[in-house]
Amino acid sequence: MSFAGKALRVLVPAWFILFPLLPLPEYWVTVGNYIGMYAIVALGLVLLTGVGAVTSFAQAAFVGLGAYTTAYLSTRWGVSPWLGLPAGLLLTGGVAVLAGSVTVRLSGYFLPLATIAWGLALYYLFGTLEFLGRYNGLTGIPALSLAGADLAAPRRMYGVVWLSVALCLWLLLNLLDSRPGRAVRALASGRVMPEAMGIDTARYRMLIFVAAAMMAGLSGWLYAHLQRTVSASPFGLNMGIEYLFMAVVGGVSSLWGAVLGAAVITGVKIQLQDWLPLLLGTEGNLEIVVLGAVIVAVMIHSRDGLWPWVARQWARVQPAQPSVVPPAQEPPGFQDMSRRPRPARGQVVLEVGEASKHFGGLVAVNRMSFQVKAGEVVGLIGPNGAGKSTMFNLITGVLRPTSGEIRFGGERIDTLGSRHIVARGVGRSFQHVRLVPQLSVLENVAMGAHLRGSSGALRAALRLDRREEARLLYLASETLRRVGLTDVMHLPAGSLSLGQQRTLEIARALCTDPTLLLLDEPAAGLRLKEKQALAALIAQLRKEGMSVLIVEHDMDFLMGLADRLVVMEFGTLIAEGTPAQIQNNEVVLAAYLGGVAA
Repeated sequence: MSFAGKALRVLVPAWFILFPLLPLPEYWVTVGNYIGMYAIVALGLVLLTGVGAVTSFAQAAFVGLGAYTTAYLSTRWGVSPWLGLPAGLLLTGGVAVLAGSVTVRLSGYFLPLATIAWGLALYYLFGTLEFLGRYNGLTGIPALSLAGADLAAPRRMYGVVWLSVALCLWLLLNLLDSRPGRAVRALASGRVMPEAMGIDTARYRMLIFVAAAMMAGLSGWLYAHLQRTVSASPFGLNMGIEYLFMAVVGGVSSLWGAVLGAAVITGVKIQLQDWLPLLLGTEGNLEIVVLGAVIVAVMIHSRDGLWPWVARQWARVQPAQPSVVPPAQEPPGFQDMSRRPRPARGQVVLEVGEASKHFGGLVAVNRMSFQVKAGEVVGLIGPNGAGKSTMFNLITGVLRPTSGEIRFGGERIDTLGSRHIVARGVGRSFQHVRLVPQLSVLENVAMGAHLRGSSGALRAALRLDRREEARLLYLASETLRRVGLTDVMHLPAGSLSLGQQRTLEIARALCTDPTLLLLDEPAAGLRLKEKQALAALIAQLRKEGMSVLIVEHDMDFLMGLADRLVVMEFGTLIAEGTPAQIQNNEVVLAAYLGGVAA
């Protein structure tokens, strides 16, 4: 580390610690407190919106829940503010569970609209309920005290606020650097890919929704005991939008950006309130207009927010290091993650019986029947639009068949979802690469090992999952070594070539520990040597007893690799046999190979 890098690591924390001790006006210390409280809400929004792709405008209402809970308990019942904190978190979390049970299931613009509805409903409750003081609110809220020391003064409250910010940052950084964190990061990719890795997307969307709400509740608790009075006005929709602006301006995908965004938006807004009346000579909320223009300008010139620019400046004095380093040696207990038993060679693993799929009047798959046996490579081929990808989606639970049945290991799986099917030993890749591009290659592969770990979000946030995490990362690194991607394991997955990304998807699928591997056009985009390496890998998997079902258009690649070929046309099975038999089948030649004689 350079001298400048070491100095920054000391000076930045020292600034936050020493800020209230500087000879500054009390007003600026109070502003620092508000920045910290806003930063806590923005941190929750980064987790929810920037990482998990769940947009919420209701965070201000959750701040109000935390504030009103502790205000009501302390003023009406004389409850200690320190007991008001868990009460506020529990109530906020409970309301978030109730709201999220409906809200997080929505998609598209329905999701943010639903959060607006929840936010408005809570806001009007705050202002109309008699026991909450209606629009006059609650006053006489006691200040915090600790070990007999009164924390009413802004300089004393500063430590509580920023310790809360530091705690939230530490918990979220730990969470995102873990098995549950990878599951949360996968949510932005949609539902299909995470579910194919065994990730319960509905559960993790609910998790981050509740976590962000409880962080907002913590901010509300701090607000109530700093302000000493609570009314409905700070918890309306306009403040919910402002919180979202803080996350976006700072950098919606970065936790540190949340702190920066809170500081920038709050600081600029305060300065505009002071300067605009002097410059324009008029009263009014003109700072909102100018602040909106500033936000638009930032979004035009830096769509990722301000933090990436700060990070680039930091990188000049602090050399980048790998964010995740796998253990050099096999971690203790690694044998606990050994492979699932392979079925006997020649045993039927997958059986598709009269499976059909209708989309309205369109018949995508029409009474398809075929088998895949243990230790066998089967190619599923056909012209474009033949229904191959639909057949893959039926097998992996993305779609439900209209009729017929699909069995894996003798068990019907056509009524199961993707994550239940992968848990039984069916791994897959995708026709169009589906990765989390900003995560490292290693972390993307470790995502495939999700079901091979068990640590939950709380253990991860408290760093109690480190032994399991070391085993999962070691497993991922060994899988990367197997497919020849060790040299790039610490690079962002989005920086790889298309061929490398396809190989990475296969490594991720192997990390699910499958007995049946479904590969959707794995050779597309690969160079000759990459295809040869892929063919050698598939041959090795077959030798180990794994079954492989491949959709592929590269006939040269498939003919020398597959044991059998299943040919589809217009959703219907038209031929099945060895590559040699298929090459001489007149129906296949006419439908797929262009009528060229063998």
